Amino acid sequence: SGAASAALDGVFESDWAIESGAAFVAPARSSGAADARGPAIQVAASGPGLKPEAIRQLLLTAIYGAREEIIITTPYFVPDDSILLALRSAAERGISVTIVVPARNDSMLVRFASAACYDDLLQAGARIAEYAGGLLHTKSITIDRRTSIFGSVNVDMRSLWLNFEISLLVYDGDFSAGLRRLQLDYLERSASIDLESWRARPRARKFLEDLCRLIGPLL
Repeated sequence: SGAASAALDGVFESDWAIESGAAFVAPARSSGAADARGPAIQVAASGPGLKPEAIRQLLLTAIYGAREEIIITTPYFVPDDSILLALRSAAERGISVTIVVPARNDSMLVRFASAACYDDLLQAGARIAEYAGGLLHTKSITIDRRTSIFGSVNVDMRSLWLNFEISLLVYDGDFSAGLRRLQLDYLERSASIDLESWRARPRARKFLEDLCRLIGPLL
């Protein structure tokens, strides 16, 4: 119940209408009052027929609004230039920026396209860690231990521009603390990438990374 639940219903009904061409007749909802003591929750959706760039703008606002810490876990990390610049700028102004990605995923092209971003981020002072504990599927962001973003959205261009996606923003310190503990658990089972070692990788690999970066919007 509550406003967030009603917003999720609205997104589902919109997606249903777009895909089926028919209106979805929802069952009657309870008229019970929402619990005003609960955390503030915002629903953000993207996809054909919805406001363009909604989730991308949300991420940019959250990143630029950070003052202390940003932690991201995502299976696919192929940010567009604006997200990459925001993360790099955050790291350069002294904010702790940590990005946890899988050591292996199901697409070699995505892996190379993702790696093409690492040099700029590492040089700016961001920490990038590769999770080796199995499949990393959690798509989450915590900001300053107070704000959480999670849902179906990867930090990649397909999620931000093309796919039907949905994310929840939760403005609550207790909730963010729980999600952050999960993120730190992933981080403990990850290997951080060292800038000096990273720059020593073979030129052939660098070429493949740059090539895959060019097709990033398709990945």
